[in-house]
Amino acid sequence: MAPQSDLSPAGRSPAGDARRGVVLVFGAALLWSFGGAIARGLEVSDPWTIIAWRAAFAALFLISFMLWRDGASGTFRLFRSMGFPGLGVALCVAAATTSFVVALGYTSVANILLMQAGVPLIAALLGVVFLREAVDGVTWVAIAAVIAGIGVMVSDSFTTSVSFIGDGLALLIAVVFAAATVITRRYSGVRMTPAACLGIMTSGTVAWLLSSGMRISIQDLGLLVLFGAVTLGFGMAMFVTGARLIPSALAALISTMEPVLGPVWVWLIHAEVPAPRTLLGGGIVFLALLGHILWQWRRSRRTALPLPN
Repeated sequence: MAPQSDLSPAGRSPAGDARRGVVLVFGAALLWSFGGAIARGLEVSDPWTIIAWRAAFAALFLISFMLWRDGASGTFRLFRSMGFPGLGVALCVAAATTSFVVALGYTSVANILLMQAGVPLIAALLGVVFLREAVDGVTWVAIAAVIAGIGVMVSDSFTTSVSFIGDGLALLIAVVFAAATVITRRYSGVRMTPAACLGIMTSGTVAWLLSSGMRISIQDLGLLVLFGAVTLGFGMAMFVTGARLIPSALAALISTMEPVLGPVWVWLIHAEVPAPRTLLGGGIVFLALLGHILWQWRRSRRTALPLPN
């Protein structure tokens, strides 16, 4: 029996599963990309307070979703049955979300984004080693184009100084995110929504302990509900569901749309015009991903066509 999806019923064809996986992972990257625009509107300045509230609302959304879908006993079984794979994903989520904030204190956003551009490459390599997933030449070309495109995006703000701690944490974020993608793909029969929830709660607890206080304005409360429940909570549920259905390298490739679309929403909502290199690099990434997805779609259609007599 095919594994049941977190967000949709089982019983679909492999080609349909792959298409649904692409849509879900892209939807997750789309939701995550609004994070910068939402953060720009917050009045609270302490990053740990933001993370704590964001994690609280994200965890509340994920728990409410599982309770609605599976009931109290079913939700308890999901947490209990996720096993070591789920704990691995939870650890990756907690490490990535916490390390990002710490890394910002030591290195630039540009350096962190450039490290994140390596996630598809790391995921592809991990998939080859641990899942025996074959990575075709077109995917390698797309990975190289994504790395180059994000390099162009952040080239205006490269720092000349190197921080061992900051850049090391940025590399850790890329590695653990790639590892979470591969684990989710490898254990596709395990629902990873409770794992993502556990990781978010762990990150939120750490942030709460380090925060300067949890007092926020009513306006910030509304924005943090969107920041946590919608962008992080719903986005994470979509990602861990979709990443089970498509190759690890492809899932990681599609998720790089988050840093590409993020500056666009900040531009449209807050009138912060992105630099020309940001637009150029983002265009390179977008075209690389679009070309790769279209190529995958055409290949799946050719495979699905009946052979002539």
